[in-house]
Amino acid sequence: MRMSELVGHRYKERPAEATLESHALLLRGGYARQVANGIYSLLPAGLRVIRKIERIVREEMDRIGGQEVLMPLAQPRELWEESGRYQSVGPELARFKDRAGHDMVLAMTHEEGVVHLCRNEIHSYAQLPFMVYQIQTKFRDEPRSRGGLIRVREFTMKDGYSFHRTKEDLESYYMECFRAYERIFQRAGFSNVVAVEADSGMMGGKISHEFILLTEVGEDTIATCTETGYYANREVATGIIQGYAEAEQALEKVHTPNQKTIEEVAAFLGVQQHQTAKAVFYDSDEHGKPVIAVIRGDREICEPKLAKIIRAIPTPANDARIRGAGGVPGFASPLGLDKSKWRIVVDSTVATSNNLVTGANEADYHYKNFNLSRDLPGVETHDIAMIADGDRTPDDKGVIALQRGIEVGNIFQLGTKYTESMGMTYNDEAQQKCVPIMGCYGIGIGRMMSSIMEVHRDQYGPKWPMSVAPWQVHLNALKLNTPGVKEAAEKLYADLTAKGIEVLFDDRDERPGVQFADADLLGIPVRLIVGERNLKEGNIEWKRRDTGESGVVSIDTAIDFAIAGIASGK
Repeated sequence: MRMSELVGHRYKERPAEATLESHALLLRGGYARQVANGIYSLLPAGLRVIRKIERIVREEMDRIGGQEVLMPLAQPRELWEESGRYQSVGPELARFKDRAGHDMVLAMTHEEGVVHLCRNEIHSYAQLPFMVYQIQTKFRDEPRSRGGLIRVREFTMKDGYSFHRTKEDLESYYMECFRAYERIFQRAGFSNVVAVEADSGMMGGKISHEFILLTEVGEDTIATCTETGYYANREVATGIIQGYAEAEQALEKVHTPNQKTIEEVAAFLGVQQHQTAKAVFYDSDEHGKPVIAVIRGDREICEPKLAKIIRAIPTPANDARIRGAGGVPGFASPLGLDKSKWRIVVDSTVATSNNLVTGANEADYHYKNFNLSRDLPGVETHDIAMIADGDRTPDDKGVIALQRGIEVGNIFQLGTKYTESMGMTYNDEAQQKCVPIMGCYGIGIGRMMSSIMEVHRDQYGPKWPMSVAPWQVHLNALKLNTPGVKEAAEKLYADLTAKGIEVLFDDRDERPGVQFADADLLGIPVRLIVGERNLKEGNIEWKRRDTGESGVVSIDTAIDFAIAGIASGK
């Protein structure tokens, strides 16, 4: 490819809309252009990177027996009604009517599509297990698009789905895919991706892992302990939180005029926030009963944990709902509530701490010395707390540190959530109908590209790993019209291309500063520079974008030099 023909303008200025460095470089380097919020077009350089990532993914999926298929983005409403997700998924699922007035969706994931496909093809136990995968466009009407291709509405994803007879077979294949993911991320140039326990969320299933690229710009928070090897998304992380036990004191009602928040009440009564208990009202559990969740005042409720307990999305209750069931907003407490009208869920931090300050369910009053076992016996107690820095690991052998990260892949043991609801069966040896057990395996292709840019870059541009670089060699010709320079550069370009090397040839008659700035933005690993001064001695200059190393090499051995650099993957 010649730079004079390459579509995609590069520029110096940082775009105002860029929220991350990778986002800025995505636009400045001519890799992508925004069409609408969270929707991008890819330019040639960007698409070449995407194709390299896809190739790695395909090779590793094929290696573990995956068979590639392709399913439609647009799907009829009926498929999603079969699984129950047409009703349960919110506005992030794009719904529309076709010209005949039929309800359709734009798939944000393809569990429904793959079960529909495979239930018509699989009939016997002899056909199990198997895995199919695709690399396909998806659409999620994401309300908080950010970071270029990190969080978007339209995106390309590799999603794989495996089908099994037994839980043990699923677990075995799950680990095969786990190891395949580790190879994918290593081949793509990541050195700091960790697998963490995760919440399966709307996907369903009981066991799931996220592959997290640890970076300060990530939007996920991960509980980590390198000493014990504990890694978990903060939404599911557990640990040992220090309790504050002391001799019980008598319950005492105190006047706290206009003191509503934990901070205000603690300051007013001269206590620490860990000596308080706060109550949070939620609209309802799975049975429609209002919920009051109680946790120590220095902690936050982890709503994904709470959701699994009440089997409903924790939606904050409005004042009318709270008052209608006997609660008093701002002075909330489970004390005095009619238990027949409320579901009370208490965090373990309240059970392991004594003499707490809590609301009195009466305007301008709180209780001092609340003790759960004495004052509210028999209520359900669970871990619903968000883990914090300094908490102990679940095995009490290490200390948790919170780190930021970007999710670049995920795997789920789905079970029979979709196959059962959508009527997929097979005949076993006795010709009895059985329901297959599913696994699901996803990787965001565009997100991987932006994540690579985020961790492999400097202030001037990306430093692409050889495995995903848009081209392998960047050939510069300085002062192109100087006698001998153009001829030498053209011959080198032709010879490199003849050897099957991917070359981007800057054949423009531009100043060296302009050429080198563009080369930095394109981030190609090996740079060969043809210039008048070195040519006089039969040499050309070379430079490595990734390491910054540079030197000269004989023009006669330049091709072997480039081949060696490419083969080393460095």
